[in-house]
Amino acid sequence: MKPSIAGKTDVGRQRDLNEDAILILPDFAMAAVADGLGGHKSGHLASQLAVSTLADFFMVTVHRDATWPFPYDEHLSDEENYLSTGVRLANRRIFDRSLKAISDFGMGTTCVAMMFDESATHLSVANVGDSRCYRIRAGEMVQLTRDHSLVSDAMHVAPWMTEQEIAQLPPNVITRALGIREEVQADVLREACEPGDLYLLCSDGLHGMISDADMLALVMAHGLTGDLEEACAQLVDRANANGGDDNISVILARLDG
Repeated sequence: MKPSIAGKTDVGRQRDLNEDAILILPDFAMAAVADGLGGHKSGHLASQLAVSTLADFFMVTVHRDATWPFPYDEHLSDEENYLSTGVRLANRRIFDRSLKAISDFGMGTTCVAMMFDESATHLSVANVGDSRCYRIRAGEMVQLTRDHSLVSDAMHVAPWMTEQEIAQLPPNVITRALGIREEVQADVLREACEPGDLYLLCSDGLHGMISDADMLALVMAHGLTGDLEEACAQLVDRANANGGDDNISVILARLDG
């Protein structure tokens, strides 16, 4: 199998600056979405540093020094190690940069990244924050990542909470992000792929403006066999049509058998 990958980022309808950034590296079958934290200083700089650090790491280190300067984790696959290391390096670079200027202090970004193995039979994903990865298979869409947010964390540790109790929690509070602390722990997962699978990476500017059902319908209509760039554009257009309250970023990867 061979993955086809396309993406699009857009400022939205309500923001003057796009603090999102996307990365697609076809030679490594790798892609990422970063969303600079709204309301934090230099969010756009943090997201750009995240994707540029990932790009540098893959171009210079992967397949050469593997996970330098961090040790290789024998419990993880090569691709999981690459993603985990790249995210940790990005975190360190953003954190160090934030200490150099008072205007950048406290900047941060979410990040979700994916990478296929050489045969594209398995996909690895790493995420920090509330940017997401979805899988579309056989007409069904499943969220593979778990948000690092106050609401998601509360539901995870206290699944007995009622909808009314959850609704009282402040929304859009991120509990984990790149650049906030010197070290960060990314959630990493690996799963087997099937021919025809579609994977969607996105910032909350997309999944916060479009329901899962509408996202699935748009991907099924435009992305199964058609132009992935057009499918990305349709998703962005729908988010803008629904208000475009935030920057919008989406990446689609399709496995052609």
